[in-house]
Amino acid sequence: MIVEFIDDARDEFGVAPICDALQVAPSTYYSAKTRPPSARAIRDAAMMPILLMLWQANYSVYGARKLWIAARRAGHDIGRDQVARLMGELGIAGVKRSRRVRTTRRDDSSPRSPDLVERDFTADRPNRLWVTDLTFVATWSGVAYVCFIVDAFSRRIVGWRVASHMRTDMVLDALEMARWSRATNLEGLVAHSDAGSQFTGIRYGELLAEIGAVPSIGSVGDSYDCEKNGGVIGLGLTLATTGR
Repeated sequence: MIVEFIDDARDEFGVAPICDALQVAPSTYYSAKTRPPSARAIRDAAMMPILLMLWQANYSVYGARKLWIAARRAGHDIGRDQVARLMGELGIAGVKRSRRVRTTRRDDSSPRSPDLVERDFTADRPNRLWVTDLTFVATWSGVAYVCFIVDAFSRRIVGWRVASHMRTDMVLDALEMARWSRATNLEGLVAHSDAGSQFTGIRYGELLAEIGAVPSIGSVGDSYDCEKNGGVIGLGLTLATTGR
């Protein structure tokens, strides 16, 4: 760093006055200028373009640990600390995880419907049990929220909606699509969901009543619903990411 500073200012002030101010012998400066590069400097110069290429080849998202693993996998004998140091010199960094997204937000002021399913996610015919959920998918443009409705009998998605928000409107749109795809009157249908505020609001209950369906809400904080319906969530994610 001192050598670079003297190089930048020597034309204006001269080498000797700068060295006197920095309390550095001029011979030290000239020795550093003529000294051949160290083995470490040569190694760094060789590895920097390789690390940059590997970082760019992996969508510019790798941090020091993953870039170090990629370099080792490519046959380069390099330490993790060296990778981190060279990434700093290159001005590159990994992508940090975004904050955790919460999709289930309870509204304790709204009355909750009883759990009519009791963890039994089976149906003997179509339009007897619909299961709905709201999840999210991280994209390059941000977070996309997905609401989907699945018929428990066939495991088929009967209604869905993708939006940049998770307001009640997207849930109602998914429900309207499901009603259009099946029937306008579905007496005896149970629509099961979690305790999110989107599913406990008045508008959601009114739309279910219009088609003859009754709401059902699972117990709060119970992961068993997700375990039994893991395939449903996977289908919703596939739908959101593939557009099918």
